[in-house]
Formats: sequence, structure tokens, C-alpha cells
Amino acid sequence: TDRTSQVVREFARGSNFPVTIVREDRKGTLWACEAGRRIAVGKVIVRIDADCLPEPDWLSRGMRHFLDEKVVAVTGPYDYYDAHPAFRRFSLYSQKYVYSVVNIIIRHLRLGGTIIEGNSFMRAQTLQEINGFDTSIVFYGDGTDTAKRMSKKGKVVFNRNLVMKTSARRFKAEGTASLTIRYLYHFFRNLG
Repeated sequence: TDRTSQVVREFARGSNFPVTIVREDRKGTLWACEAGRRIAVGKVIVRIDADCLPEPDWLSRGMRHFLDEKVVAVTGPYDYYDAHPAFRRFSLYSQKYVYSVVNIIIRHLRLGGTIIEGNSFMRAQTLQEINGFDTSIVFYGDGTDTAKRMSKKGKVVFNRNLVMKTSARRFKAEGTASLTIRYLYHFFRNLG
């Protein structure tokens, strides 16, 4: 209903990049991601959400990590560009310094890893080996589940400098405290 297909077709006509439009009628982020993953031909699957604003060198900075054959996934923090300045600073600082430490700890304990879904790079072969994205997960906990399964195949890297600007619209709509609790609950639930 938002004319996404039409906008993509118009972009593709005026672009030098090959574009394939995939239609997925089942609702849910992971259904769309899984449909895209199944037809993708590259060695690395990159996830970016519609409300994300990557820096020009974001792709090259993320891809550098794959020079290390042990790396199966790379992610970084979100910068909620349209959030209240205090929330924006607190959230970015927390992700940069808390998430990166948590990722090291849970990797060391062999419990999984941390993946922020709309700011992630994953080896296509590894995703194939773990049977792709778990489409039974509606929304919360999908990154934790994917990181947990991928970490059994290699290293999940959290790069605190691989920042992706994104909208805080979900926090605004659902409430910061409520949404944070929901994210944390599903993180620990899917980690166990």
C-alpha cells in the first residue's frame, strides 16, 4: 500500500545496479528477509531497514571484517537520529559500550552473540547452514536467535564504530520503557 514496488522499479530503471524485486505476502520482517536470502547470489547478506540512513562508506567498513574467515556476522549500533537528544546520546553510548562488552561475554560463554538486525552483515553460506532466518519469530528476539545459531559456526563481531542512523519511531509509538523491557526480555529469552 505504500508504493514500495513502484518506487523500487523507478529506481531500477534509472540505476546501473541490478535490482530484483521479491514479493512476500506473509507479514513479518523475517519472512521478507528469508525470501530475499533465498534468491540472493552474493557471499554476504546485508540487512538494512527502510528507515535506516547508512553513511557512504558503511558497506565497505562492514565488509572489511570478512577478510577474517572466522567472522560469520558483523553488526553495530543504531543512532536514533530523530529521538530526543538525551535519549539519542544515552542509547548510542549504551550500545557502543555495553552491547560490545555483552557480545564479548556471551561469545566467551558460547551462548551466542549480538546482532542488530537493520545494521548487519552475515555470510550467506553460514545462513544457509543454519537454515536461514527463523520465520516463526514475529519480531522481538530475531537478531538474538540468528546470532546464537550463527555463533556456532564462527565469530559474531559487534563493531561499535559501524553506526547506522535509524528512526526512533517505534520507541515514540510504544514508549521507551515498555519497548526497552520487551527487547531485553526477548534478548535473554532467546539467548537461553
